[in-house]
Amino acid sequence: MKLSPKERRRIYEEEKARIEARQKRRSAKYSSATGLEPNVAGLLCYVAGWVSGIVFLVLEKDNQFVRFHAMQSIVTFGILTIASILLGWIPFVGNFFACAIGILIFILWIVLMVEAYQGELYK
Repeated sequence: MKLSPKERRRIYEEEKARIEARQKRRSAKYSSATGLEPNVAGLLCYVAGWVSGIVFLVLEKDNQFVRFHAMQSIVTFGILTIASILLGWIPFVGNFFACAIGILIFILWIVLMVEAYQGELYK
């Protein structure tokens, strides 16, 4: 079957438009408003605990992956920081509890940053 130059051009333009639309959808899905790759932005949500979570929650409006990690950072580290402060006021055993929560915060900090960088939604 032989195609005329006009038909070949039409098919070429349709295929080109289809590929460009697919690339645009893909880049919108995998891009971040901060200009960073989503996995890097997700990792940075945890760098300064709940503070960086707030920063990325305010900056990021579209990417649900980054917003998930920002919210998780705020909730996880916010609650643990408050608990550490409150338990630190208890006489005698308060310092032990505050230290234990500090160790838990450090472990969660590392695990959550690694999971975010790998592109996981770790709950």
